[in-house]
Amino acid sequence: MLSIPKQNLGEKVDKPWQIIERQAVKVRVDRDLCIGVGNCVAYAPTVFELDQENKAVVLDPSSVDDNTLFEAAKNCTENAIIVEDDEGRQLYP
Repeated sequence: MLSIPKQNLGEKVDKPWQIIERQAVKVRVDRDLCIGVGNCVAYAPTVFELDQENKAVVLDPSSVDDNTLFEAAKNCTENAIIVEDDEGRQLYP
């Protein structure tokens, strides 16, 4: 995401822009825990869908912001959604 700060005319700006990086996260579903309630799909339909076995599958975690992703995970009644950072450290649950 590109963020351009507001400035006054004639004011020197050290950085006319800055890049804000998003931490890479990995999302997976423990299919043994998933019971198909579908809260994850309700909160983040571009990230999760239910398959033919009525189990959640991951589509595109980068399609939503972090708050939406974590809300979807937190609203899983069985804590079947695991969120990890790019080094494999578990962030949730």
